Amino acid sequence: MTHNNWKHRWIQAGAPHHLLSITDLNSEAARVVLQLAHAMKRATREGRELFRFERPTVVAMIFEKPSLRTRVTFEVGLHQMGAHGTYLTQADIQMGKREAVMDIARNLGRWVQGIVARVYYHSVLGELAQFAGVPVINALSDHEHPCQALADLMTIQERKGEDAQTLAWVGDGNNVCHSFILLGTLLGHTVRVATPEGYEPDEAVVAQAQRNAAQSGGQLFLTHSPQEAVSNADVVYTDVWVSMGFETEREIRMRHFQPFQVNRALLALAKPDAIVLHCLPARRGEEITNEVLDGEQSAVWDQAENRLHTQKALLALMLSASGCE
Repeated sequence: MTHNNWKHRWIQAGAPHHLLSITDLNSEAARVVLQLAHAMKRATREGRELFRFERPTVVAMIFEKPSLRTRVTFEVGLHQMGAHGTYLTQADIQMGKREAVMDIARNLGRWVQGIVARVYYHSVLGELAQFAGVPVINALSDHEHPCQALADLMTIQERKGEDAQTLAWVGDGNNVCHSFILLGTLLGHTVRVATPEGYEPDEAVVAQAQRNAAQSGGQLFLTHSPQEAVSNADVVYTDVWVSMGFETEREIRMRHFQPFQVNRALLALAKPDAIVLHCLPARRGEEITNEVLDGEQSAVWDQAENRLHTQKALLALMLSASGCE
């Protein structure tokens, strides 16, 4: 399929100008991204690129938080497609302090063809999108991590196919959890979320995921029992217990989350061929044990690689649809 065909499918699917949340995607748009990501991965492994930008293309990469996977996969992906990423830290631009977010957005919109932003506050993304005039992609905020969820579902499709699966989330109902349950239910999966009391996902996100499930035939279950969530599951997913910005809560979180560790005993409750996911970085010996993270059921390293392919697909679709080809 040529790039113009992919672009046409994307536009027909109701292509969003920005990706700030999984809610910016409908089920068909999400499938187009994932299908293109699979095709791009196959092409890359064959030593070729499925898509290259013909015009000079620069994406501003605003990173208020440190990053390994997100930064490297965006930079590598842009390079592979003949584009360039300009990396901007909070020390470089002091967004909202040295200069108003709306003014930074207006400047960047005159110079670059897209913005990737990893920010502390989700509201900043909305302001960038409002004033920049170019596509803005959420590379992580306090509310969501949509790029991670796309890589998660790509990995599940590689290992399990596209049929509905039972996906278990064990741990904190955080930003990664939000995007995961929104995309999982959008695509018709059953998603079970096990958190300690007081750490449940946001109520508005839960309500949207339930609406997704009602339309797609999926289901969403919330529980405080990791055993209930993992029982006979196809996928077991966890994340750190103390995310960036919550370091002062470490001691109390460690007490609350200890029963939610993904270890051999908990994994034994899942299906024998269940896969394990973790968005990384992992605190080995805390939310997940070494034997599970490095074990035969772990798909974590494929999951990390797939950040590259899903983000390349997003960039190709979103920037070409906005006139940059």
